[in-house]
Amino acid sequence: MEILTDFLHTFTTADGLREFVRSGEVVAYVVLFIIIFSETGLLVGFFLPGDSLLVIAGLLASSGDLNIFYLIGLLIPAAIIGDAVGYNIGLRGGRRLMNRPNSRLFKKEHLMKTHEFYEKHGGKTIVLARYIPIIRTFAPVVAGMAQMPYRKFAFYNISGGALWILSTTLLGFYLGRLVPDIDRYLHFVIAIVIFLSILPPIIEFIKHRRRKGKAAAEAVGE
Repeated sequence: MEILTDFLHTFTTADGLREFVRSGEVVAYVVLFIIIFSETGLLVGFFLPGDSLLVIAGLLASSGDLNIFYLIGLLIPAAIIGDAVGYNIGLRGGRRLMNRPNSRLFKKEHLMKTHEFYEKHGGKTIVLARYIPIIRTFAPVVAGMAQMPYRKFAFYNISGGALWILSTTLLGFYLGRLVPDIDRYLHFVIAIVIFLSILPPIIEFIKHRRRKGKAAAEAVGE
């Protein structure tokens, strides 16, 4: 538990990440690469910080603790390679995953929810899922299981990965440049980012409830 607490403090707070970066900048870039790759490419990475980490990294780049060009240049490939690995996991091992029992690091319901999301949004899921915790980990796996043509997947993967990294890191970078003492309000910024991340499934849930209610009303009317 203490290890997890230390990890969350380091990679979900500006002070924690700043201290980590100052202990070794090169190591920090490598660890950031591994985290983004793992969250998007390995099923066990669904719990890792994504959007908040990227915003904080961009914020540190605005103060010179990190280089924004190195950050973007490393993390876009990490996100793209991660999704490509996830796609191949789904393509080659999809059936085994569906028969795999639940564990602390694997929940079959995560896979099923992502599959439902994929059924509704198709290829756009690969782009939209970048901003939705948990679903972004399982989306490329589901695309592989559904045997989406790789050329089509690659298009969504590259465009979605680049958009995700650029939008989140540059948000932090320009907030750091434009807002004095942004560290004081960072928890509000992260809260907004998290809210925006979960907003799409909330909207989809509301739409689903409305459609269900409408269908039930029509059935009663008949």
